[in-house]
Amino acid sequence: MEHHHHKPGLRVRLRITAARRRAWLSAGLQPACRKPPRRDPSDSVHKVARREIGGGHRRPPRPAAPSSSAFSCPEKFRNFQLQEEYDTYDDEVHFLVQLPFLWSRTKIIEIVAAKDVIFALAQSGLCGAFNRGKSHSSMLTGFAFVRFMFLTKLLLMLAATNKRICYLNISPDEVIRSLFYNKNNESLITVSVYESDRFSSLKCRTTPIEYIRRGQLNDGFPLFETESLKYPGFVEFDDVNGKVLTFSAQDSTYKVFDLKNYNFLYSICDKNIQEIKISPGIMLVIYQKSANHVPLKILSIEDGTPLKTFTQLLHRSRKVDFIEQFNEKLLVKQDKENLQIIDVRNSNLIEVNKTEFMTPSAFIFLYENNLFLTFCNRTVAAWNFRGELVTSFDDHELWHSNCNTNNIYITADQDLIISYCKASKEVRDSGGCEGIAPPTGSINMSNIFTGKCVAKISPLDPTLTIAPRKRGDSSRSTIRSTVSDALEDITALFYDEDRNEIYTGNSKGLVHVWSN
Repeated sequence: MEHHHHKPGLRVRLRITAARRRAWLSAGLQPACRKPPRRDPSDSVHKVARREIGGGHRRPPRPAAPSSSAFSCPEKFRNFQLQEEYDTYDDEVHFLVQLPFLWSRTKIIEIVAAKDVIFALAQSGLCGAFNRGKSHSSMLTGFAFVRFMFLTKLLLMLAATNKRICYLNISPDEVIRSLFYNKNNESLITVSVYESDRFSSLKCRTTPIEYIRRGQLNDGFPLFETESLKYPGFVEFDDVNGKVLTFSAQDSTYKVFDLKNYNFLYSICDKNIQEIKISPGIMLVIYQKSANHVPLKILSIEDGTPLKTFTQLLHRSRKVDFIEQFNEKLLVKQDKENLQIIDVRNSNLIEVNKTEFMTPSAFIFLYENNLFLTFCNRTVAAWNFRGELVTSFDDHELWHSNCNTNNIYITADQDLIISYCKASKEVRDSGGCEGIAPPTGSINMSNIFTGKCVAKISPLDPTLTIAPRKRGDSSRSTIRSTVSDALEDITALFYDEDRNEIYTGNSKGLVHVWSN
């Protein structure tokens, strides 16, 4: 259901495949594993390898107790108001792009914020950049294909309203699939497909945030040009290890690049590989399943050196729901079977009854706290690696049934989960005489250790209003939505921890800023 601080712990993984146009155009991007921002790992690969595979001193797991920051959450989110409204679409969009489906108003599927700039990606593939800092007069210079008269008109319009810095689509047939903020060099990576090759191949591009501020999009540069990333090829950004993994289906080759400078490190070519999964310091290589087992190999993420080779027994007639690696623990779940937690160092096995552990639609691993979150049927739960349920969450029923972590955020300290949730019983009861619930949810902040909801942005809150415009402030955008409108059908969510602001995007292509 993977972005820019400085502490090890949370797996950050964003995999984008070059799916066919009709798939993403109808359903929108659903990254295989989208994780919240993480901080830089400090341990060397040798320490990590010893920790993963066994031997050497291991730090005891963190006690599952609320951190100090968790107690300040209610105060941190007190008096949140609706501050801004940005529109990804306007009447001039069709001057900028040639693909008709980019003109249509579609929902926001991803929000990324960095260095006071908000990036909002719509399902259509149109991506806008909005400035939360001081305004910049140089805008939209990246649209070299726009006629001068339209460019001049747009420059005047956008400079006057200060709504948008630019669109990130630098080619008239570019459809942006996903975004990744690279904190190592303060740049934004866009992953796109193009009509010129029938949307079949992924193209990556990196642009420094400062260039985007000035609208100098053409000063960015392409990445991984030598790679064939046609479907089912993919590119995956791993923020914890500072690596990029690409897969070329054409020759069954995986390649690893350095995320800091994009230098090629090493390649793995093997047609028998089913999947590669990344953990801090290591990669788990899963090979094609045999009759009753699956071969596995653990490699060093730094240079691809094999650290351990072993096999995992499986039930012959059951499909594999998932195989996941977490430090020295291997999680294996087959259909209608118990969850198995195997210690790869000594083969110790813990089983969790299938009636207690339902196959989740997504995981989020909390490495810092030695826990993992599961998402299943709109509910969230925290587990430890002894197979014990640690936390069940109160008042945190997710709005969307298909778990998409673009509308879930976990703080860098891993003590708080922020999600778009179903309205409370009070809101549902206010849906009218027939008891029909209004299509409005709430933004809930819950403590991961206790499961308690510590703060909420709710349409029932009488103090929740549109923040009044300050005298003489001409830079603020015009807010046309009501608070209830802004909380309706939220499709993307991001929390900027530095600014203490929550950004939400909805099905109308609008972005709203909530802060105090």
